Amino acid sequence: MIFVLDVGNSNIKCGLFEDTKLINSWRMTTRLERTADEYGIRIMAFFGHVKKRPQDVQRIVISSVIPSINYTLQHMCAIYFDQKPMFVGPGIKTGINIKYDNPKELGADRIVGAIAAYHLYGGPCIIVDFGTATTFGAVTSEGDFLGGAICPGIKISTEALTLNTARLPHIELNKPDSIIGKSTITGMQAGIIYGYVGQVDYIIGKFKKELGEPAKVIATGGLAEVVSQESKEIDEMNGLLTLIGLSRVYEMNKGK
Repeated sequence: MIFVLDVGNSNIKCGLFEDTKLINSWRMTTRLERTADEYGIRIMAFFGHVKKRPQDVQRIVISSVIPSINYTLQHMCAIYFDQKPMFVGPGIKTGINIKYDNPKELGADRIVGAIAAYHLYGGPCIIVDFGTATTFGAVTSEGDFLGGAICPGIKISTEALTLNTARLPHIELNKPDSIIGKSTITGMQAGIIYGYVGQVDYIIGKFKKELGEPAKVIATGGLAEVVSQESKEIDEMNGLLTLIGLSRVYEMNKGK
């Protein structure tokens, strides 16, 4: 088995693969203050729940956007798996050509998302990841990752609205029946959700214009479904994109 972890600002997505098939996946909250033992015990509980043995894990692959947590996870892997994990970063084969001005600036989650999207759907493709931040990435038909765009995620936008106004309440991100809200809550929901759909579709449209040819648009991330239901530009939704990308990284770096 291969064990993969995609460490984001809000959640850590975990997946177990046998060969190239995902057999189980789960999420846990990212907490910087947690120790290696706290992460290890939680992960062991998940393994027990799905009746899998940690000693059957052949390799661990991690993508992380939080450098300060990496040592804790590396220590956890040593204690609970007796392994040193492979981190996605410089020196790792990816199967795509990163055309960023400084490739070291590119988040590991965006790399593995692009790897999976190109592997599954070919190019050109556009990847939209709805996480704490919403990121857009463009991959050409030749497998060149050209770059992308980054904007505040839906939750960040919602929190900014409530924190900086005196009378607007915290709301659930549910799509209202009408864009013309009949209450403060439905008005906020309409503005946030439909406004965000408009932003996403506009950015994708600009991406396609710069690419100069039709491109497949793949959405992933925790809030992808909320936007994908209304978007006219998103073609596919794949919530497992980063986990599949990490599995591909393992396949391309088996000898390391």
